[in-house]
Amino acid sequence: MDNMEDTKLHPTVLVRPTVMIVDDAEDILMIMESILAREYSLKLYSRAQDALDYAFANPPDLIMLDVMMPGIDGFETCRRLKANPKLRDIPVIFLTSKNEDEYEEMGFSVGASDFIHKPINAPIVHARVKTHLKIKFVMDYMRNENLRLKDTAKQASAELAKATKMLWSTPFDKS
Repeated sequence: MDNMEDTKLHPTVLVRPTVMIVDDAEDILMIMESILAREYSLKLYSRAQDALDYAFANPPDLIMLDVMMPGIDGFETCRRLKANPKLRDIPVIFLTSKNEDEYEEMGFSVGASDFIHKPINAPIVHARVKTHLKIKFVMDYMRNENLRLKDTAKQASAELAKATKMLWSTPFDKS
């Protein structure tokens, strides 16, 4: 692990982010593995249903999906991912050989974060994966910090109400 900024904190160890890649073309999976395996923990799937089963049980940090696949295509896979509350905030990057605008419009409408066009360009893949993981980790941190602050505010409010009641009550109050 050369680059510490590409890791996320775990209670006791630094863990490499998990990237799930779904493409029915084995050569694309091999290319993506050769590009990303050094920095990320990869989960590679050639069937969308297998990827969905894995993601529902073990949410990855980022998902890369082929648009055109037999059975469940990338758009439907993305819809199903985004319908699950545990998975809706995971960035999805579509991989496609289609350059028509309607494919990108459809992808963004079902929840995609970005598109990478085939043929695969390694520097582009690195940059997009790194960028979307950074955004995800910052958003996760902000969500957790917001919950922590709400908890702290609720606790402080309860303590203030108790102190106010004590200060303003008379010795004859029964409460």
